[in-house]
Amino acid sequence: MNLILSTIDALQAPIIMMSQNRQEEKDRIRSENDYLVNLKAEMEIRGLHQKIDLLLEEQIKTLFDNQAKQFTLLQEINKKLEKHLKNKS
Repeated sequence: MNLILSTIDALQAPIIMMSQNRQEEKDRIRSENDYLVNLKAEMEIRGLHQKIDLLLEEQIKTLFDNQAKQFTLLQEINKKLEKHLKNKS
């Protein structure tokens, strides 16, 4: 009986080891694929951040230009008002 169990163990051990090696290989490939997917996602996110930063920068420039135009218009209006008030006096 002991001899039979030892023989079965001797036959099963290499099969179990091969099965574990295959599973480790599958796990390694899966983790490598996960890493590549995560890396690609990170690159996409960085690209989106850059695009958003560029859009915000353009918006800030546009707002600054509009503010400068409004300030110029207000100065012109103020000059006309002062001129008008001086003419009434």
